[in-house]
Amino acid sequence: MLYGLQASKDVKLSSIGRGLDEGILLKKTEERLSRNLLREGLAEGIFRVIAREGAKRVGKDTLVVVDPTDIRNLYARRMPYLARIRDGSKGELGDGYWGCAAVACESGGRRIVPLHLRLWSCASPGFTGENDQIKAVIDTLSEAAKKRGIYVIDRGGDRETLFKHLLDNGLRFIIRLVGDRTLLWRGRPFIAENLAAKCRMRHAETIWRETEEGEKSHEIQYGAMDVRLPGRDEPLRLVVVTGFGEKPMLLLTSVAGTESRQSLWQIVEGYMTRWRVEDAIRFIKQSYRLEDIRLLDYTRLKNMMAVVLAAVFFASCWLGESVRRGILARNITRVSKRLFGVPDFHYYALADGIARLFNRCGRWCRQSTVRGKANMQPELPLFASG
Repeated sequence: MLYGLQASKDVKLSSIGRGLDEGILLKKTEERLSRNLLREGLAEGIFRVIAREGAKRVGKDTLVVVDPTDIRNLYARRMPYLARIRDGSKGELGDGYWGCAAVACESGGRRIVPLHLRLWSCASPGFTGENDQIKAVIDTLSEAAKKRGIYVIDRGGDRETLFKHLLDNGLRFIIRLVGDRTLLWRGRPFIAENLAAKCRMRHAETIWRETEEGEKSHEIQYGAMDVRLPGRDEPLRLVVVTGFGEKPMLLLTSVAGTESRQSLWQIVEGYMTRWRVEDAIRFIKQSYRLEDIRLLDYTRLKNMMAVVLAAVFFASCWLGESVRRGILARNITRVSKRLFGVPDFHYYALADGIARLFNRCGRWCRQSTVRGKANMQPELPLFASG
């Protein structure tokens, strides 16, 4: 599945079968893949392994970006438990599934570590709510990373149950507030938006943000206030940032710090890094045509998401794990034939190069043996021709 998925850059089983190019009827290959995708527990097993491997790259201050997302299928009619979703990229309602992706990265960096990718439908039997799904993602990652990292969530994370879950488990977080949340300041309740007007903007920066029209500069100011959530004793900090729009950006964080520029900039830069990680979500959807998924069983759908996660982890992490694999990754991006060179966010080039090599070097071979010698590592004969 991993070979065929990367060779075809497509989640449709017929395309994966063509990428494998086995010496049997395509229908037989597709039936076998479909049968194995029905295996119970496959997704959870992959999630545990990827979380364990990815956690090795998560340090104390590594950002763990949790992003609830959507998977819209424009033409699906018979797929199980289709539900109404809001297409975040187009701002439209449509049919599809909800999902959640989690990616680790260092503050200000562009190198990503895919940690989780799951799908669910609110119309499926036994569905207990989106909050339970997001909390399950956080629990899987925090257990693997032994509570290291700082969890960063956009305004979709401004929920009472998520704050309680993160605080009860001793996890650090940066969450953007919607603005209407009640916070306690100096023992008195205030609406967050009104409280922001009382914040002293002690620091200023000029930053550049990538947009569809190109890079755009922003003159921002930021400051912080010590606050608490009603009914909680944990000290929190409200970081207020102006300069991105008419309304200030409100970040609620449990990350300890001082009023110094360096301490507050860690919070501001940490959240802004989440914007860069949106590139990773687009990469996953576009490089493997995730929104063109066509499976008629709910278990197969959830298992396919886990297989896609494993493919993305291979491309973005495994190839750069050692010096030899780093050289291999550079050669793969060169094979991708980029028109304007390889950009800093090079994962599209990696996916294109892997597909090109897999298709050029022949079809999938389950095992390579040499008479009188031990089995060769599968990656060595594949690229032996240079």
